[in-house]
Amino acid sequence: MLRLGRREFDTHEPVIMAIVNRTPDSFYDQGATFQDRPALDRVDQAVSEGAAIIDIGGVKAGPGDEVSAAEEVRRTVGFVAEVRKRHPDVVISVDTWRHEVGEAVCAAGADLINDAWGGVDPGLAEVAARYGVGLVCTHAGGVEPRTRPHRIGYDDVMADILRVTLGLAERAAGLGVRRDGILIDPGHDFGKNTRHSLEATRRLGEMRETGWPVLVSLSNKDFVGETLDKPVKERVIGTLAATAVSAWLGAQVYRVHEVSETKQVLDMVAAIAGHRAPAVARRGLA
Repeated sequence: MLRLGRREFDTHEPVIMAIVNRTPDSFYDQGATFQDRPALDRVDQAVSEGAAIIDIGGVKAGPGDEVSAAEEVRRTVGFVAEVRKRHPDVVISVDTWRHEVGEAVCAAGADLINDAWGGVDPGLAEVAARYGVGLVCTHAGGVEPRTRPHRIGYDDVMADILRVTLGLAERAAGLGVRRDGILIDPGHDFGKNTRHSLEATRRLGEMRETGWPVLVSLSNKDFVGETLDKPVKERVIGTLAATAVSAWLGAQVYRVHEVSETKQVLDMVAAIAGHRAPAVARRGLA
């Protein structure tokens, strides 16, 4: 059982986490939800399409203009409070690596801290414990936030993913983060080249076997683009293929841009796996 905010999710229940970037320079939408009104419209649409989690980010993952902690707080805290007011039952996640940002957004109503940079700030897990919120423990290959990997290598990429994410998860639990609120994430593209991310996807079952719920952030990423030689705006089909494979191998939470399309993929995989009945059943019954 995964418990986040007011929601509880069964082991085989797929969960969609919709991305809402409060940045002017996002790699995917180039700032489409930087302003409050389009960002709130995006939240409303994502919830109506089936997203259970809204993941709010105030700093783009890649290199770019420096964003101070104070500016990150300014971009996220008021928005978290407004989303909390408009959607009392939605799970609010904030993508940050800074404990001071985590403190501010939790005070405003966030339910989950998405630490995509692998515990680079140890104080973030302490914030999650103090506020009783969930925590995503990610493998980022030891790279500094907002930097790209350079000639990075692993003897066994999945072994390193497991070593890091399980270590972060157990540390968080030891600090008092609820065990039913901790997720592990292989960190596609983070500290990895395309072959590493493909192998991590292929071996996701090894993460699922640990017993921790697995989150994957696949949406329109570079490993999809390089695999298919497609630019950012032409990666949806590849993303959905990777999503289907990840669902079959046991991932539970999916951080995505395209909510409706992802939900159809997850519902189909769940039905094939026997975890969900078809929405209708007419064929061959007349």
